[in-house]
Amino acid sequence: MANDKVTLAHGAGGKVSQELMEQVILPAYGNPVLNTLHDGALVNMKGEVAFTTDSYVVQPLFFAGGNIGKLAVCGTVNDLSMTGAIPRYLSVGMIIEEGFPIKDLQTIVSTMKKMADEAGVVIATGDTKVVEKGKADGIFINTAGIGDKIPGTHISPENVKPGMKVILSGYIGDHAAAIMAGRHNINLPESVRTDCAPLNKMTKAMLEAAPDIAVMRDPTRGGVAAVLNEIAAASHCGILIDEDEIPIHPEVQGVCDMLGFDPLYLANEGKCVAFVPAESAEKVLKAMRTSPYGQEARVIGEVTAEASGTVGLRTGIGGIRVVDMPLGNIVPRIC
Repeated sequence: MANDKVTLAHGAGGKVSQELMEQVILPAYGNPVLNTLHDGALVNMKGEVAFTTDSYVVQPLFFAGGNIGKLAVCGTVNDLSMTGAIPRYLSVGMIIEEGFPIKDLQTIVSTMKKMADEAGVVIATGDTKVVEKGKADGIFINTAGIGDKIPGTHISPENVKPGMKVILSGYIGDHAAAIMAGRHNINLPESVRTDCAPLNKMTKAMLEAAPDIAVMRDPTRGGVAAVLNEIAAASHCGILIDEDEIPIHPEVQGVCDMLGFDPLYLANEGKCVAFVPAESAEKVLKAMRTSPYGQEARVIGEVTAEASGTVGLRTGIGGIRVVDMPLGNIVPRIC
């Protein structure tokens, strides 16, 4: 391209905008649906449709194991997946600050294509706007997604009943630790990386193994603590989890100790919390472990009839403490 920075002309809809589309956007994620460059995409869907949208303002834009583009695809894919749907199509809207490096934009959109391919979704439509320097923080991205609901499933917190098991797909807090390390220049081992990943193939396997899964959630902002509290409130049940069963990497625990955070409240971008009937727990665990993103899946607790609407943590020394809903924004701009 003639410029190595994004200019206001790139968002003006003329020849320079066309160059950005032809030289940066389409080479990254062009496909027969998008390549028509129509005002909207015409796509084929069947049955009940799931629909979601999310916006991404993470800082830093690039962090250990990922970037804002990876988040934008995986986050929306995972939101669809947690509803019991198979993600099919995404839209991508980008608001870019004048002066943003073209090279960084190319990295972001190529990452989005890579993640879309892994998830098996099509980036079907999009839009790009450019604002004056100082009016945005590099780049903001919105993705919306649609998917086909898997027949025979009904995912809702209202399905949660006492005696059900609580399953977590793996280690928590990795994404937030990676963001905090990048933001505060904390030197951490290379093993501390975002857990950002598309979970749709894993959740599909889970539902095929056990269509009676009550509810699934991805514990992003507010972490596992927020998800459990939301489900406890919606189901009018209590939830009791075991501290010793919750996997946390020592390096992540170290960051939490340093900055005064509880890992239960930290955001994750590649984890699933599922509530399943006790008799289906082993089938669900087996299905999760067929995925690279569910190798560490385990039962971390159960639903109780007591303490309606509250979450308790059984500590390593045998006591029980209440896990409250998080207050405020623990780590801002985490996604």
